[in-house]
Amino acid sequence: MRQQAKVLQEELSKIKESYSKGPYKVVVTGEQKVDYIEIDGEEQKELVRVINDAMKNVQKKSAKKMMEMGGGLSGLLGGMK
Repeated sequence: MRQQAKVLQEELSKIKESYSKGPYKVVVTGEQKVDYIEIDGEEQKELVRVINDAMKNVQKKSAKKMMEMGGGLSGLLGGMK
């Protein structure tokens, strides 16, 4: 199971979607992580780090809440029957 999760994570990291609008360019991976941000032609490495750290913290809190409320993803899917 752990090996499958690792393979899936590797595959998701290969998926990249780029979006540009005006002076902004963003690249996001299939892992739901920001890979790159550019504003007015300047790469914004610190902004990428801040956003990814915030997302990581929210994901941890969300996972904890799901576990408290019925066993995580399986609990959510079980409630959708």
